[in-house]
Amino acid sequence: MTEYKQEQEMEIEALEAILMDEFKEIHSSESGLNTSNRCFQITVTPQDDEMEDSAIPPVQLALVFSHTENYPDEAPLLDVKSIRGIHVSDLTILKEKLEQEASENLGMAMIYTLVSSAKDWLSEQYGQDDAADLAEEEAAKEDEVIVPHGEPVTLETFLAWRERFEAELALERAKLMPESALTAPKEKKLTGRQWFESGRGRGTVVTADEEDEEEDEEDIDFEDEDFEDDEEDMLEHYLAEKSDSSAPPSRT
Repeated sequence: MTEYKQEQEMEIEALEAILMDEFKEIHSSESGLNTSNRCFQITVTPQDDEMEDSAIPPVQLALVFSHTENYPDEAPLLDVKSIRGIHVSDLTILKEKLEQEASENLGMAMIYTLVSSAKDWLSEQYGQDDAADLAEEEAAKEDEVIVPHGEPVTLETFLAWRERFEAELALERAKLMPESALTAPKEKKLTGRQWFESGRGRGTVVTADEEDEEEDEEDIDFEDEDFEDDEEDMLEHYLAEKSDSSAPPSRT
């Protein structure tokens, strides 16, 4: 075993002892790193002394690394992935930060140093209050139910709505009617006397001029009461005409 391999094995044993369940070995195909060497993943959460051990952290990321052949004299392969609540843009910033720190710590075991730096960065970017707000916001989006809002319906509001609706409906119907129907004059109704004297009651032909004169008269509804009011005059007028037609011609 080379000196580099021995130092790498010692660091892995130390990380397992310190991090315990937060440290695990993963297959190279799961790591996202371009290597066939052993790969490891460390779960990183923000520093929070007040959070209970059983509580689920609002933000969490995975630090993935693999030792290169000449580590620690050359930087390890690194990647960061969001486990919960980390924005992709923030992951890019953190990865660049860790790679910069790795280049500054060449010649010494640095993985635990990088883990501590990631914890501090998470605490700064996603403090307890901000992380809690982010977690609540994401939970609210998942559980969001759209509740319709509107004015409650009462008898008064319904009657007002119906009145507006009927007015709008009448207006639409008027728009659909031909203009001739809207401008045509209404036919005037005759009283009983006017109907009888016009000749319609006796089958007499009425000329157009006579009809025009009749239309100029007062517009009164043609009702049964009109006949009752003029009954006596109509009967007297009829009997007089009957008497004249049946009388013998006078002799000269």
